[in-house]
Amino acid sequence: MAKIAVGSLSRERDAARPGFGAHLASLRTRLAAALEEEFAWRRPSLWLPVAAGAGALLSLTAEREPSLGLSVILLAAFCGLALVLRARRGAFAIAAALAALAAGFTAQGWRTARVAAPVLARPVTTDVTGFVEQVDLRRVGARFVLRLTAADALRDSALPYRIRLTTQRAPDFAAGDHVGLKARLLPPAHAALPGGYDFARDAYFARIGAVGNALGRIERIDAPEPAPLSLRVFAMIDRYRNTLVERVVQKLPGDTGAIAAAMVAGKRDHLSGAARELIREAGIFHIITISGVQMTLVAGIFFVGLRRLLALSQTLALNYPIKKWAAGLAISGAVAYDLFTGSRVGAERALVMTAIMLAAVIFDRPSLSMRNLAIAALFVIAIEPEALLGASFQLSFAAVAALVAVWEARNAHLANRGAAPLAATSVGRFGDWFSALVDARWSGLGAVLFATLCATTATASFMAADFHELSPYVLVGNPLTLAIIEFFAVPAALLGALLYPLGLDGPVWIWLGFGIDLITTAARWIASAPASTVHLREFAPWALPFLSLAVLSAVIWRTPLLKATAIPLALIGIVGATQGPRWDIAVQASGESAVVRGADGALVALGRTQGFTTEQWLRADADGRDAHAAGGARCDRLGCTAALPDGRSVALVRSFGAFAEDCARADVLVTNLYAPSACGAGLVIDRHGLEETGAVTISFDGARPIIRAARAQGEDRPWSPAPKRTRRTVDNASETGKPPFDDAADERLRPNEIERRF
Repeated sequence: MAKIAVGSLSRERDAARPGFGAHLASLRTRLAAALEEEFAWRRPSLWLPVAAGAGALLSLTAEREPSLGLSVILLAAFCGLALVLRARRGAFAIAAALAALAAGFTAQGWRTARVAAPVLARPVTTDVTGFVEQVDLRRVGARFVLRLTAADALRDSALPYRIRLTTQRAPDFAAGDHVGLKARLLPPAHAALPGGYDFARDAYFARIGAVGNALGRIERIDAPEPAPLSLRVFAMIDRYRNTLVERVVQKLPGDTGAIAAAMVAGKRDHLSGAARELIREAGIFHIITISGVQMTLVAGIFFVGLRRLLALSQTLALNYPIKKWAAGLAISGAVAYDLFTGSRVGAERALVMTAIMLAAVIFDRPSLSMRNLAIAALFVIAIEPEALLGASFQLSFAAVAALVAVWEARNAHLANRGAAPLAATSVGRFGDWFSALVDARWSGLGAVLFATLCATTATASFMAADFHELSPYVLVGNPLTLAIIEFFAVPAALLGALLYPLGLDGPVWIWLGFGIDLITTAARWIASAPASTVHLREFAPWALPFLSLAVLSAVIWRTPLLKATAIPLALIGIVGATQGPRWDIAVQASGESAVVRGADGALVALGRTQGFTTEQWLRADADGRDAHAAGGARCDRLGCTAALPDGRSVALVRSFGAFAEDCARADVLVTNLYAPSACGAGLVIDRHGLEETGAVTISFDGARPIIRAARAQGEDRPWSPAPKRTRRTVDNASETGKPPFDDAADERLRPNEIERRF
């Protein structure tokens, strides 16, 4: 009887315990309630910029140039569908998201067509003439941008719109001058790694069709026609910026002056490599960029200062809307500051946000900060959608989104406690755990550290993906950076620029130098601390999208249930961050240099070592060494050799005279020349193959090579055009410097054929 009673009681308990279906129904009910609350606060609309950004990224990463006409048709169709379905909320949301996706896709296609200009296909040395658009002074020489008017060796149809050149001589010309010179021009460099930074793409959207060096004297010459008005205006601004830079570095010699010049005028070319490395290891590299913090402070100074100045007049204060006048003038001042400092993405985003808030003052309307950020994102996507792939956009928007989310959380917490909110409206409530963290009792340093922690967490994945490193002591470095910007950089920039024409700016630069010395001292202390920089390998391609969605979910959603979706997204992204590709050989797109994993597991550079390219290889391998420390290969005038940890030999060939020996003994042969079709090396990567694939990485699964290429098979974009194939017959190889080759040699080196050989 006791057993029967116990069994009956157990069955009753099982019946009373909710099953999986009940849990699922409860979750569905809670999810519906959460969505209703989000729609009440109109938070789902903040995902429209995300959809537009996704569309722009799809267009950027397509293997062939998308049809702009079809994109416009799709955009119109989805907009019409959203209009038809506006009465059905769920269907309308999906249609609106598709319309935003199509809008981003169309914006990128329009941007690509709008900036289209010829890109140099092959290296050439020629006489060129053009207008100087911008000059960036260096400690030795300068780098300058030239808008071409003529080039002797290029047809008018192949003439790049602008080129970027470097000279080792002190320039005796300035922006706005029309000059003539002889230059060695090269096509913009492509990515050194599959999925890595592609300068050629950025150069295309900047309408830079070639880069190179100035050879010999640069002379001012008469222009064939007057320079455009826009060029003259921006040239005038650039001349003043350089004048200010020269004044700053004169008053503050060394890296102190170089940092001051970067903070004041946005010119960073005076900075030494050691100083760059120092502030990078301290996690405060953004101190030498004109960011949103400066823009916001400048607008605030203009607004408050002008309003108080106007209030000195009793007639104006009592009879006219001086607050609105001050807001309008502050917008003008912020625009002028943005133009003066080079108008970078971070500053543009802050300019748009600031202009929206000040415009709300003018029209007596409340403003919502997260919505301002969404509008700023839409502005950047509409004007410069390629910026989404840049670290400046990613870090700037992630940091500001996190700070806005903290601000909203604090408002909600104060509202829930019955205190007056800090903004025009409250935004609901978070979970108790988050409310405790942002308790109103948190103030001063605690509030700064908490906001810094949130911003640092939001930007960590982008820092790791873009730069392959993290700074654990950023919680110390960032508050110091904010302090130096707030109390030294922005006031000095405004006062110095104002007082320089009067010759009274000297004390201003001394004040700024004192602040910079303080922060560089702190940076040295941070950089010397144990594990000041954590180096990370490259991520799997799918890691960053999931980490980005995690950040977006955390800052956009307001309800705890939907905000918690950031956790699984972040976990998937973290797993992807640990599953990045591992390779043993990386070859530059030109074939002039490569790195090979040595017996000790460290990378060894072969061939013509290029600092920036080698640095990208080392960073992607979580190797913190300097690029020049990656040497050690056996090299001579004919080429270099190295051995992989498993004993395979790798040869990099510089001269045709080395093919006979290296083709016979090398397991892997790399060259920037056309290899003979009879080359007996196990794996041959030569100029022909690299024209198809771009940069490649190679790893080995037993005997079989695994090859990753920077260019997709059949890829054809304006910044990465498909190689032109023409049959050539060479009767005398010595006349051209290239050996004869045939169709069989052409076919042999395609990626799929390379794998078949193993």
